[in-house]
Amino acid sequence: MKRIGVLTSGGDASGMNAAIRSVVRYAVHNKLEVTGICRGYAGLVNEELKIFDHRSVSNIINRGGTILKTARCPEFLTEEGQARAVSAIKNNKIDGLVLIGGDGTYRGGIALSKKWSIPCIGLPATIDNDINGTDSTIGSDTAVNTALEAIDKIRDTATSMERIFVVEVMGRESGFIALQVAIGGGAEDVLLPEKKIDMHEICHQIVEGNIRGKVSWIIIVAEGSGRAQDIADKITDMTSLETRVVVLGHVQRGGAPTSRDRILATRFGAEAIDLLMKGESSKAVGIVSDNINIVDLEFAVSKKELRVDSLYNLIKILT
Repeated sequence: MKRIGVLTSGGDASGMNAAIRSVVRYAVHNKLEVTGICRGYAGLVNEELKIFDHRSVSNIINRGGTILKTARCPEFLTEEGQARAVSAIKNNKIDGLVLIGGDGTYRGGIALSKKWSIPCIGLPATIDNDINGTDSTIGSDTAVNTALEAIDKIRDTATSMERIFVVEVMGRESGFIALQVAIGGGAEDVLLPEKKIDMHEICHQIVEGNIRGKVSWIIIVAEGSGRAQDIADKITDMTSLETRVVVLGHVQRGGAPTSRDRILATRFGAEAIDLLMKGESSKAVGIVSDNINIVDLEFAVSKKELRVDSLYNLIKILT
């Protein structure tokens, strides 16, 4: 192992830069050369590469996004696209890859390692925290705290103006962010992809609360469980109470990473280099009970169950 490549792929997540910094500096410390691959698999296919040294990653640990950029690459899903990527790897004498991203990024690593024998190590970076084999993914803590900060501000207005607010957060297939901010923000209800929606029950509780004198509500909606505007319209139709809608959108992806995400990314980056130097491949780095946990990439991309019942019941008890 003389030269490694590092890329970020898929949706960006705060802490990716901290991971890049760790990978580069830990590799340089171990006398390895580092090639940065721009724009994920698209940059690999098109050979958008740059040589990184110790100073290339100065002052990025606190920055959101990714200095390597990220992009979707439908071409990489084809045999021809993968062959071009492998050719770029060999032409540039890259001996192994560190892949920073989520499910799609990992699946690309599975193809490269299993079909083309390119050593690949994955680092989990996704705000949805939906990768198996790890308690936390890079960026998930920052996303939750960013959404929570916004919801705290919304509560001030909801209380002052005595309104129902429906707040949509990210999570097409996972209700992780929605569930976390609903608990942390003291929301009255949360709608999740993992749980069937009962609008009659939600509206019944709102009307009952209104009769008792409860005049403001915050309902969190994961985007995978429905559009916030549609939910708000139904509430208004069924209760005749005024609603307001806030869609937080991509603000949840950006911003300076929390200390937790910076430390997690730094630990993951160093572990990835250690694994490559040991000759490992098709592995994913994670953390369980604050201990580094290594699993196969195939296991990491299997469906991760979000256990919602106990936390959802707690939200309802405390409403």
